[in-house]
Amino acid sequence: MENYNQTSTDFILLGLFPPSRSGLFLFILIVFIFLMALIGNLSMILLIFLNTHLHTPMYFLLSQLSLIDLNYISTIVPKMASDFLYGNKSISFIGCGIQSFFFLALGGAEALLLASMAYDRYIAICFPLHYLIRMSKRVCVLLITGSWIIGSINACAHTVYILHIPYCRSRAINHFFCDVPAMVTLACMDTWVYEGTVFLSTAIFLVFPFIGIACSYGRVLLAVYRVHSAEGRKKAYVTCSSHLTVVTFYYAPFVYTYLRPRSLRSPTEDKVLAVFYTILTPMLNPIIYSLRNQEVMGALTRVSWRICSVKM
Repeated sequence: MENYNQTSTDFILLGLFPPSRSGLFLFILIVFIFLMALIGNLSMILLIFLNTHLHTPMYFLLSQLSLIDLNYISTIVPKMASDFLYGNKSISFIGCGIQSFFFLALGGAEALLLASMAYDRYIAICFPLHYLIRMSKRVCVLLITGSWIIGSINACAHTVYILHIPYCRSRAINHFFCDVPAMVTLACMDTWVYEGTVFLSTAIFLVFPFIGIACSYGRVLLAVYRVHSAEGRKKAYVTCSSHLTVVTFYYAPFVYTYLRPRSLRSPTEDKVLAVFYTILTPMLNPIIYSLRNQEVMGALTRVSWRICSVKM
């Protein structure tokens, strides 16, 4: 590995791609996934906005998820692609803090929003007659606003800390973005107290919401089991399985990465796992929610017909 020891305040992102043909192939693949995520999430936002049939609490939450994913992947991939193309792996001290803040804020907001979507499905299936009362527009706005605010407060606390700890001569971050655990390893001080706070915040933002999601879907599956209509059961299972797929792809690698002690961490493994929750999940979310949802596919068909009729 090159010696990236330096006296400037800039950090060096060692990146994800090796300087070889395999690295070029991975770069092209990541850029393709990035473009798919942009197109998919933008399409989902526009589709929900334009189609009145989708102006319901569930799709309002889904549009916010697409908005978060759109910003989430844009925080990571453009800088990574630029580093690979131009060979300039440096990132300013402030730039690293800004990237870390947005990553943590958007990641925390998405984790809480996924829990809100599980609550929405729980109310819709277990208390259908009370759905419009318990999931009113005001409740949706509170859930979304709360997710953004809590995620931002958590991100601000961690970012302020990592920008104020003393760093050693080496500023080489063995990652493809400014991830807090990777930055902490460069600190010239004992950070065991802070690592405890990272563990605690991970539990708050990932473990507890995941437990809430699991409990919600446990109740949902029990309620679905009692439904006499085969069509109703099928629709409920499709909706729940879509959400559970998204939750698994997002939560599992995140929890495994952030809850392990430093002695068991591997930079290479951390980078591979980070690809799942920073790049793959934002691309998969619109695909999973659209292809496995008849209402979304129906709305897409109606919008397509309108566009074709206007052109004709």
